[in-house]
Amino acid sequence: MHTLLLLPWMTPHKVIPWQRAIVLSFLGKVEVVVEYDEVIRSPSVAMRAPAVVRMRRVEMPRRGTTRFCRDNVFRRDGFACQYCGAVLRPRELTFDHVIPRARGGRTDWENIVTCCRPCNDRKRDRTPDEAGMKLARRPTRASLIPARTWGMLVEHPPAEWRAFVA
Repeated sequence: MHTLLLLPWMTPHKVIPWQRAIVLSFLGKVEVVVEYDEVIRSPSVAMRAPAVVRMRRVEMPRRGTTRFCRDNVFRRDGFACQYCGAVLRPRELTFDHVIPRARGGRTDWENIVTCCRPCNDRKRDRTPDEAGMKLARRPTRASLIPARTWGMLVEHPPAEWRAFVA
């Protein structure tokens, strides 16, 4: 079970585990907009599981900067393996160091690409040339990330989300 996290202006931001949504709610960082029918119980509290929550406020990143993280790498690369071109869901993807870490490769925008598990296993700790693999394109620093594709994140969005992701 997952929870849809909305920005303060009610647009989808990302999907988070329901446990994280409960923590954010208790911290006062989000408000619950829609709940599932399922009840979550602890020794002292019983509550319905949050289906959709909205951030109370958001800190905007400095203009022109995009945070380096797994999700943004996948979005930059269009959820496609940069070796075989397969477009997959995030849970089926990894990221790959073009120059392996064992050889001094850094974990940054210019050395990380989206990769499927079979290609990552095939490449191992070699460079693409050594592995006989060709990159679809060289990785670059992301300045603007394309809008999130909700179908890539959740195969069948719950009915409780329909009003927000349609």
